[in-house]
Amino acid sequence: MRTLAHASATAAAVAVSLVLAPSAVATAPGDNGTVKIHDATTGEELRKNEPHVCTFYLDAFGFDAGQQVDWHIEAWAPTADVKGETVKTGSLTLDAEGHGRTDDLSLPDGHYKLFWNFDGENGSAKHKVFWTDCEDDTEPGATTPSGSASATPSDAVEPTSSASPGEAAPAASSSPSAQGAAGDLAETGSGAPVGILSTAAAALLATGGYLVFRRRKSASGQS
Repeated sequence: MRTLAHASATAAAVAVSLVLAPSAVATAPGDNGTVKIHDATTGEELRKNEPHVCTFYLDAFGFDAGQQVDWHIEAWAPTADVKGETVKTGSLTLDAEGHGRTDDLSLPDGHYKLFWNFDGENGSAKHKVFWTDCEDDTEPGATTPSGSASATPSDAVEPTSSASPGEAAPAASSSPSAQGAAGDLAETGSGAPVGILSTAAAALLATGGYLVFRRRKSASGQS
């Protein structure tokens, strides 16, 4: 009876150890976290990776409390002149929840690879490849879209003038016309209206003709 009880207790202990073993492995210190590339405008709480950025930071989640991290970034193909050249390094102490982030970082436009090393890691470092691309940012001195520029005083069309500098431009009404401003008849060079002179000439001709007629009539009566 005692033998049976001992065997039962041994079997129970083995069963408990088998049940608890996976849990112990899962909670052991080591590679149980992840690191993300975040755009500088992305919140720390968002656990997403952004492989195309301009200004950025490194954001770590789910590591062990207080874990020490050393990281570096290398230039990477196809844009790197020398593959594997380290272009930026840093270190970080994670908080009690295994979370931490770097300051905002920037690199020339190109392709890069992050290597993330920490206390208790197993195997190779965690890593992420990403691109920096700031070409879309508006630069000072960019051309203004067509149609949006306002006219400047130099754009206004000014009337042309043949007057030389320092001389007043001739008035539009200074040239002589067939009629005066009030519709009067044209004037001669002396200023007398042409119509009046014509009327006076006609009256003189009529008077002269009448006198010639009377003189001829008197002459015929006397004969």
